[in-house]
Amino acid sequence: MAAITAARVVTPSRTLAPGVVEIDETTGLIVEVRATSGPARDVVLAPGFVDLQVNGIDDIDVAHARGDEWERLDALLVAQGTTAWCPTLVTAPLESYAGRLAAIAAAQARHGARPEIVGAHLEGPFLGGAPGAHRRDLIIEPDLAWIRALPDLVALTTLAPEARHATDAIEEFTRMQVVVSLGHSTATLAESVDAVDSGARLVTHLFNGMGALHHREPGLLGAALTDDRLTISLIADLVHVHPAAIRLAFAAKGAARVALVTDAVAWKRGAVGGTPLHVADGAPRLADGTLAGSMLTMDRAVANVVSRCEVGLEDALRAASTTPAALMGLTDRGAIEVGRRADLVALDPDLACVATWIGGVRVHG
Repeated sequence: MAAITAARVVTPSRTLAPGVVEIDETTGLIVEVRATSGPARDVVLAPGFVDLQVNGIDDIDVAHARGDEWERLDALLVAQGTTAWCPTLVTAPLESYAGRLAAIAAAQARHGARPEIVGAHLEGPFLGGAPGAHRRDLIIEPDLAWIRALPDLVALTTLAPEARHATDAIEEFTRMQVVVSLGHSTATLAESVDAVDSGARLVTHLFNGMGALHHREPGLLGAALTDDRLTISLIADLVHVHPAAIRLAFAAKGAARVALVTDAVAWKRGAVGGTPLHVADGAPRLADGTLAGSMLTMDRAVANVVSRCEVGLEDALRAASTTPAALMGLTDRGAIEVGRRADLVALDPDLACVATWIGGVRVHG
């Protein structure tokens, strides 16, 4: 049996100050969570972060990662408190996905205490009128035969409601138990509602890659903020979205319907998806200034929404862990409570990650 004591332990029902978490080292499960009166390290203990959108980190692009680059990705993820994640593939020719998905599947199959690859996130190529940094010449309408042939590895996809045959594609993905997210879109409210009725349950990086909110045609953004069936993801680097808009999103949806993501890219490579990029004003950008992912980490996202967006710590942590875990059906983690996997992160007073555990095994700090 192992015990982790912290000045604050954030559980689903309350924050213990201080608290202790007991872990069965054989199973890697939490067996007791209780308050304590003894000495405790000045850290916040929270459930490990779940990042649904990671295109790359540092100089490693997940579309091209091979060999020990996956080990480096593991180390970079646990250093920010991430214990589960979705490698994300941006828009590319259909024939290129098979090899990239095979490489992700091989990485997923590795043994040991490492950030779990929940599944691949296909961000495209079935996008719409707000492609952002995605190559417009590679965006196509949904190909149902190609979708049906995808491997079980695919767990999440982003597509546009206005794409031709979008509802058919959403129904097919949903039948395959792939979570459908709506994004890179200028869809109308009616098109967005049709997509949700067909099974879509997430909106990719709210505010970014979509039409603006208009009082007579609210569009996808209006649906995202008002439809309780939809969870929203947010890039909280304070470049992609203004703090006031982040505060608005949390107020409209509640932490149970917000998932913080990094949308991180391999910015040091100087390109994403074969398109050149550079860093300016705090984020990677294309030559024309279009945002092309981020350099954000999950612990910094939590710190940003707490320090700059007037979001409470418990709500920020829920959006970084519990909500995305639940969305992806990861009922065995995402909260500090008895019976859950001991995927944990310790944050210092500035909310920077100082230690990470996966299944009760300390993998960082």
